[in-house]
Amino acid sequence: MGISVTQLLIVLVIVIVLFGTKKLRNVGADLGGAIKSFRAAVKDGEEEKKTDENEGETIEGEVTSKKNEKV
Repeated sequence: MGISVTQLLIVLVIVIVLFGTKKLRNVGADLGGAIKSFRAAVKDGEEEKKTDENEGETIEGEVTSKKNEKV
């Protein structure tokens, strides 16, 4: 029902013949760079979310959280 190892190898050989190893290496490097930048953006977004949650608002000299609970 799934893809066997021999079928996967045949597809891999066809891809190598069509595109060549040099182009596949470039595609792999580009894909790796894209994944790396995506992970960095996700990490920055999580850090920004944490800092936004930790920052308080000052209202008439009182510090409250963003949920308007007194701290």
